[in-house]
Amino acid sequence: MNAPIRKAVFPIAGLGTRFLPATKASAKEMLPVVDKPLIQYAVEEAYAAGIRQMIFVTGRTKRSIEDHFDTAYELESELEAAGKTELLAVARSIAPDDMTCVYVRQPRALGLGHAVLCAKELVGNEAFAVLLADDLMVGQPPVMAQMVKRYADWGTSLLAVQDVPREHTKRYGIVSGQQVAEDMLDVSGIVEKPAPEVAPTTLAVAGRYILTPGLFKELENLPRGVGGEIQLTDGIAQLLRREKVFAYRYQGQRYDCGSKLGFLQATVDLGRCHPEVGADFTAWLEQQIC
Repeated sequence: MNAPIRKAVFPIAGLGTRFLPATKASAKEMLPVVDKPLIQYAVEEAYAAGIRQMIFVTGRTKRSIEDHFDTAYELESELEAAGKTELLAVARSIAPDDMTCVYVRQPRALGLGHAVLCAKELVGNEAFAVLLADDLMVGQPPVMAQMVKRYADWGTSLLAVQDVPREHTKRYGIVSGQQVAEDMLDVSGIVEKPAPEVAPTTLAVAGRYILTPGLFKELENLPRGVGGEIQLTDGIAQLLRREKVFAYRYQGQRYDCGSKLGFLQATVDLGRCHPEVGADFTAWLEQQIC
């Protein structure tokens, strides 16, 4: 049995330009899907996987995320005085007592690999999870919990993957390798955003990773790649020369909430499932479609 995954890294320093003007003064990770911001879905997924230390790699405009996971004494006092116990429980559940939030700045926008590298001192010498809040994942059990279970058995870096249309390979890191179990692939290669005509497969890396600390050494020595950035995909490609890396075909639904279409799809699907408004929203939606 391998050591448990105790820490999760959330790279959240991006500017969210695809959602302007909404993100001009607000963090894109705080955009709500129904009644919870994107970042909360990701943190809840990590927490459900047994992870208790959340490491946020932030930028200048992300103060609202720190406030969101902090205690709101004034709000809690008002809710308690008004006897609104259910809402008080909701406010307190955002950051459970046994969960720790730590923040580190990414001083320059040098890519996802650089953002993960910024967390090196906080992670230390242990395997860790990386969750991209733009990718809202819905699964039973949650996707990161599935991956933590696989890590306990396999003890190597794991990449969540899914099949995508070949014309979309230029949007993702694409892996190749040999299947070793029904849902596991022994990765032999990974390339960042290949053109469809040269992509080795259509297996794309989704926004969930479990990575060994050996990755940090690779990222430190990595030249800039696609877009002039330090790419996490390139770091994993270098790690493959020293360690095993496996790809895991997760069970669940991914919503690309870094795009407007994916964000709307997530809002509709999660809205229809919401315990408070789901039935009424579904009925209204069916009337609009008909």
